[in-house]
Amino acid sequence: MNLLPQTYLLGLVGLLAIVAVVVGRQLLRVRRDEARLMQLEQANTAESRQASDLYELGSVQLRKRLFPQAAATLKQALKRLGNEPDEARAVIQNALGFALAAQKDYEGASKHYKLALKAKPDYPVAINNLAFAQDKMLKTKEALSLYRKTLEFEPNNSTATKAVKKLEKRV
Repeated sequence: MNLLPQTYLLGLVGLLAIVAVVVGRQLLRVRRDEARLMQLEQANTAESRQASDLYELGSVQLRKRLFPQAAATLKQALKRLGNEPDEARAVIQNALGFALAAQKDYEGASKHYKLALKAKPDYPVAINNLAFAQDKMLKTKEALSLYRKTLEFEPNNSTATKAVKKLEKRV
């Protein structure tokens, strides 16, 4: 009795099941984002006076990789920020920096990451993003220092850990 063909088939079926689950989750996520984007656009969110609505639209645009549109939407959200807490300003500034970095405007991205950190100095995501932008602008020492600062807030941050190792070799 040879179990090799059965084992092979079971392994193949298991692998296909895992792939099907992963693809299905991604498909559902994309469909949800597209539905939310259509819903926000139909509600004329771009004309909204609410910074939170504009931030939500910008976030969906970022997930859909519509970076120029997201940057414009997030700039509008910043203009409409009223008496929102500093954390809201930091989150929007960070998202705008991300949209600019995705378009390879690392100078602009750095500016917005720094504004996010001005609003919330202990914001590890913005510190990590600023480090990335500094690295892209070949400011290795600044990037290394910022990645280390990220690790002070989040010691298990794998992105910062890998970047520190890479940059230490370069310095």
